[in-house]
Amino acid sequence: MDEMTQRQKYDLKRKIEELKSCKGKHTELISLYVPPSKKIFDVVSYLKNELSQSQNIKSKTTKKNVLSAIESILSRLKQFKNPPENGVIFFVGHKSVGADQTEMVAFIIEPPLPIITFLYRCDSLFYVEPLQQMFTEKEVYGLFLIDRRECTIGILRGSRVELLKYMTSQVPGKHGRGGQSQRRFERLTEIAAHEWFVKCGEKASQIFLGEDKLKGILVGGSGPTKQYFAEESYLHYEIQNKIIDTFDTGYTDEFGLKELVAAASETMTDLKISQDKKVMKRFLKEITKTEKSLAVYGEKQVRKALEMGIVDTLLLSEDLRKYRITLSCQSCEYTEEKTIDEDMLSDFSPPNCPKCSTSTPMEIKENIDLVDELSDIAEKTGTKVELISKNSEEGDSLYSAFSGLAGILRYAVDI
Repeated sequence: MDEMTQRQKYDLKRKIEELKSCKGKHTELISLYVPPSKKIFDVVSYLKNELSQSQNIKSKTTKKNVLSAIESILSRLKQFKNPPENGVIFFVGHKSVGADQTEMVAFIIEPPLPIITFLYRCDSLFYVEPLQQMFTEKEVYGLFLIDRRECTIGILRGSRVELLKYMTSQVPGKHGRGGQSQRRFERLTEIAAHEWFVKCGEKASQIFLGEDKLKGILVGGSGPTKQYFAEESYLHYEIQNKIIDTFDTGYTDEFGLKELVAAASETMTDLKISQDKKVMKRFLKEITKTEKSLAVYGEKQVRKALEMGIVDTLLLSEDLRKYRITLSCQSCEYTEEKTIDEDMLSDFSPPNCPKCSTSTPMEIKENIDLVDELSDIAEKTGTKVELISKNSEEGDSLYSAFSGLAGILRYAVDI
């Protein structure tokens, strides 16, 4: 498999966030990457050697924690005859939980893409860079805005727009001179403009040549300058050959980058951001209808529509950070579900059971990422799930105006 699904990307992104939040007091967190080609016997031998070497650690606490982490991985390796198809990753160790206390954590991940090399690292942080490289967007486009006043260089990675360089020129503007002075001034202006274009071309070429996965260049601007620049040889020939098209934009500064992407997404429908915009525009169009609207929003309404099996497309923000928890009473077996923000989960105190008279608080029986939970329900009813980035105006409105979740129904119905 060369590419990940939206769901795999989301789950990997969330797992990386969780791993990055773990911090050890010392070098007590072990990261072990086992590629599919590596024999389990060889991994065990390597770890036994590390176990022996770790006996030399001076700090008794650190030594104890490192030894227990290695032993934990060794015991878990017994479950494998051979590495899985894409390999396996172990993140095991003692993370700091404050007040000079630590807590043992263990994550076993079968990655969505193959691991390339065997790697063992013991540090105060889990080593997640190889995982992040898997997550790196393969859809990368250069963004270039230019006129005689300013130049902006950026990158579109999937649906994320990044500003890389902004420059302003010293090219003279309009003037009121006449006769020979006018012609001389015009010559000087053209020389200055040429030097400006050369400077911009060199900088853009330097930046874009450093992007290995660059699929193309989008050029924008407010006047004919962009077309002139694109047709002349101001860019390195490798970059020049990657120009896809030129687009009209009202701005050539940072704001113009998003304007350029929006203009390109109208014609380049295979762009990730274009797909996000298309489905969000469809939803927003339904919102404006006074009769027979197919739009549904609000967690309660979306959940009900999903359970009825009438949602055609479920829209979820990639930045939605909520959990669905199941509370259970140990006395009368009453259960209820709640949705809470991620940052409230660690401090959440379950209430007393509303059904029986016991004063003992209910217990959290289960908690699951809300995106995963709703996606699982959608999958059972054949509902298409779209994970929408906040990087577009439409995606931002899904997150801010509709709390990060909405849906488009198969047919109109009152919910």
